[in-house]
Amino acid sequence: MQNHYPLWKNLLVLIVFVVSAIYALPNLYGDDPSVQVASTRPAKLTQEQANQVESTIKTAGFNIKAFEFKDGHILARFNNTDDQLKAADLLRDKMGDDYNVALNLAPTTPAWLRSLGAEAMYLGLDLRGGVHFLMEVDMDAAVKQAEERYNDDVRLALRNEKIRYQSVSKDSGFIKVKLNSADDKPALLKLLSKDFRALEVTEPNEQDQVWLKLSEKEVRETKKFAVAQNMTTLRNRVNELGVSEPVIQQQGENRIVVQLPGVQDTTRAKEILGTTATLEYRLVDVEHDVQKAVEGHVPVGSRLYYERNGNPILLDRRVIVTGDQIVDSSSGVDQDGRPSVNISLNGVGAAKMGKLTQANIGKPMAVVFIEYKVETKVVNGQKVRHKEKVEKVINVATIQGVFSHRFQTTGLDSPQEARNLSLLLRAGALVAPIDIVEERTVGPSLGQENIGKGVNSNLYGFIAVAFFMIIYYRIFGLFSIVALSMNVLMLVAVLSLLQATLTLPGMAGIALTVGMAIDANVLINERIREELRIGMTPGAAIYAGYERAFATILDSNITTLIAGIALFMLGSGPIRGFALVLCIGILTSMFSAVVVSRALVNLAYGGQRKLDKLAI
Repeated sequence: MQNHYPLWKNLLVLIVFVVSAIYALPNLYGDDPSVQVASTRPAKLTQEQANQVESTIKTAGFNIKAFEFKDGHILARFNNTDDQLKAADLLRDKMGDDYNVALNLAPTTPAWLRSLGAEAMYLGLDLRGGVHFLMEVDMDAAVKQAEERYNDDVRLALRNEKIRYQSVSKDSGFIKVKLNSADDKPALLKLLSKDFRALEVTEPNEQDQVWLKLSEKEVRETKKFAVAQNMTTLRNRVNELGVSEPVIQQQGENRIVVQLPGVQDTTRAKEILGTTATLEYRLVDVEHDVQKAVEGHVPVGSRLYYERNGNPILLDRRVIVTGDQIVDSSSGVDQDGRPSVNISLNGVGAAKMGKLTQANIGKPMAVVFIEYKVETKVVNGQKVRHKEKVEKVINVATIQGVFSHRFQTTGLDSPQEARNLSLLLRAGALVAPIDIVEERTVGPSLGQENIGKGVNSNLYGFIAVAFFMIIYYRIFGLFSIVALSMNVLMLVAVLSLLQATLTLPGMAGIALTVGMAIDANVLINERIREELRIGMTPGAAIYAGYERAFATILDSNITTLIAGIALFMLGSGPIRGFALVLCIGILTSMFSAVVVSRALVNLAYGGQRKLDKLAI
């Protein structure tokens, strides 16, 4: 039979419709202003603690819409944002630093849908509201830190190779090496060509000196690494905010864009993201007098630091490892029951730590916390951004054995201090300081307005297309509109299954998909009309119309799909969102325009033994 689908094809269309309806349905439900509470410690929250949190909120007089406790996390839903914000402030004051209290917009999807894995699409910043940060990485600081590392590495290499030198100092972008004798110069040049190829060697007029400078390639790689590593650290910090689908991407050479949809507490977001800090491990100088250093007589190979309690301490100038070389950390206790932090290093850091600890067993090692604070001051009537570097020793521990990849940091005052240090290390340290140069906030009301306008534009476009198709093609136009509705349903379901982020450009992609999908049905309907005009029977015209229009539909959709893939691969941000919706829409429109519409036509006309005319 020409216009009959086998049973399995009809069942396929029915199954696709049911599945699409189920997974698109969560998008009809809204969000509740919520407060999310989780422990910052390895141990999760208990039911007793959850009951205490619930009691605290109710005692304060806030109306809780729903209170959920699952997998050690608390989610309190409220009827309005005022109660949400006040309850969050209350919990932060009551619970302290051991708990992460974050604002969130929790979906109201029914439990039976969530049990099937059906979740609503994530909404982008322009639809859900949130905060947008533009951050600038201090490239000069990144290069200076690289120069300091090479300065220490060169000094250590000279000692290991027993090459006598008077001084190794950093001056005006150069690492200046002054030897005891010009006779050692060939050995130094051999060492540099072997282990320090990233440094450019300059020989001044003095025969006993060599000047070193980072090559242009090394400077570029240092800057590139600084941006990439800072992006990774920012992603780790964003996780503390409980943000769904954050956008963190590079813009230009030295800037990073951070978009946090759904975040309402912009102050807390700024605090977490804007903390420009790093860590350094250094040996403690126990050979020289600290008091003489305080008076101004600091030894050549040491630096004067201060602990958090204000006590001075002398540390070696050489940095063992920095925070960016730490890959994991956790708090615990040592064999004597004292609080400690277990640390894991990457390959480079492990090699350095192994060599240094082997030669310094029994000596103390310090952890230096370095923070860059940016203040805006008014100078001569103009605002000037002033950057200040603050360095404090947060921990001093004794090296008890040789270690490299994994080791324990002891000597901490309390388990709380161990947990705080572990969290700081695990979140990652910024390789170079960053400044927030631009901050924009999109309110939930504006996002809701954008959603309304986007939905209305798609709805009005759909109604206009439906009106035209039904008037122009009558019954076949109605079949086309039903197939078009199926296409939109499938598109929303696929985007929900992929947990894609929908933005305004994505809504534009849906509108474009509606137009392109109906175009395929126009081709089919016009082909059927043409076959009828040349004298074919109605049944043969339906069959020929679908068969001969398919090649044209396939060609046009493939060319558009290629353009969509190119946009997705080469574009960024909103362009990628538009391209993703476009590509998925093309695939779903092929199914709906050809398979679904033909199934409807076959059901209407395939069973008629004598078909005299078509309502087309």
